[in-house]
Amino acid sequence: MEGPAEVSEGAAARERDARLPDMTYREEEVQLRAAVRSVLDDRADWRSVLARTEAAQTYDTGLWQVLAGQVGCAGLLVPQELGGAGASFREAAVVAEEAGRALAPVPYLGSAVLATAALLPAAGQAPQARELLAELGAGTATAALAVPFATAPGAPPEPTVRIVPGPAGDPAGTYRLSGSVTGVADALPADVLLVPGDGVPAGLFAVRAAQAGVTMTPVTSLDMTRQLADLTLEAAPASRIAAGPAAGAAVTAALRAGAGMLAAEQLGLAERALEITLAYVKQRHQFARPVGSFQAIKHRLADLWVAITQARAASRYAAACLAGQDPDTPVAVALAKATCSEVALLAGQEMVQLHGGIGFTWEHPAHLYLKRAKATSIALGTPERHRAALADLVGLPAP
Repeated sequence: MEGPAEVSEGAAARERDARLPDMTYREEEVQLRAAVRSVLDDRADWRSVLARTEAAQTYDTGLWQVLAGQVGCAGLLVPQELGGAGASFREAAVVAEEAGRALAPVPYLGSAVLATAALLPAAGQAPQARELLAELGAGTATAALAVPFATAPGAPPEPTVRIVPGPAGDPAGTYRLSGSVTGVADALPADVLLVPGDGVPAGLFAVRAAQAGVTMTPVTSLDMTRQLADLTLEAAPASRIAAGPAAGAAVTAALRAGAGMLAAEQLGLAERALEITLAYVKQRHQFARPVGSFQAIKHRLADLWVAITQARAASRYAAACLAGQDPDTPVAVALAKATCSEVALLAGQEMVQLHGGIGFTWEHPAHLYLKRAKATSIALGTPERHRAALADLVGLPAP
């Protein structure tokens, strides 16, 4: 018979388990995954992705129109009353995993996650935010958050764009912005740029990319499937989305959501890299036997599988916390981004090495996976940055 202490411990454990988010994939998430994977298998096989890296337009706008308009990926986080799906970060993470698997050259992270997450807090007060969310939800516009892609969640970065005086004929509510932002992700195909601007007060502003005074310069990026751009504004007209602390909070929320969804993308990348590598070592023969039958290869792939399984738990927990606005969200996101960054990089390295000579060639997709893994390990905070944040969040003393 259990004593009072054992009964108390059991009740406490059950209460703790009841508070944990459900990290399994629900039926609607499985169906969404199948729909997205079907499109990506048809239109974003690795040969098409590799060919796209050598084209003048590195983003596949046609593929994005299908995913955004027909599948509804662009409006997953947009409320239903604004024409979106009214889904959560759980569903958004599923799409991010599939985008990572395919290395899809589409602005899903920049538009459907970062920009949308920055607009959501302002939707109740700013009509401009609601209008933009409706456009994003319908798939008729694409947006990008104009901060350097390396920016980590936490305190919002100091704006490098300022409010400047405009001509006397400007309509009421029009602001003018001047300055530059380097290394912006998914800015090249964006119709709207969400720009943090310094002023009295500072704010978050929407700038139409096609307007005069807006210049975007492509950057030679390590990850050729997600090209960065430098943004320059010269008295560009803008409308204000949020002001003061609300603007900073919107950017912080967007960066945290982006880091969580980028961890999901890295998980998908690692899973696909393992699948491709496993298939190769089964059919590649050496000394009259598959190279995958050698014990050393088995151990390396088994270790990678364990690491991916652990990364999946961290990623799913972060997505569930973001979806439920759980108080543990900052901890979950920091843990997921640090873990998934390193696992994705390990998967990319093992993919190149275990493919032997062919893994080092341009014609094989291994280098694309390794480059995306390395680039995303730096994006939205390095693993070291997230581990340091995690230590602060849980009260661990510095070494």
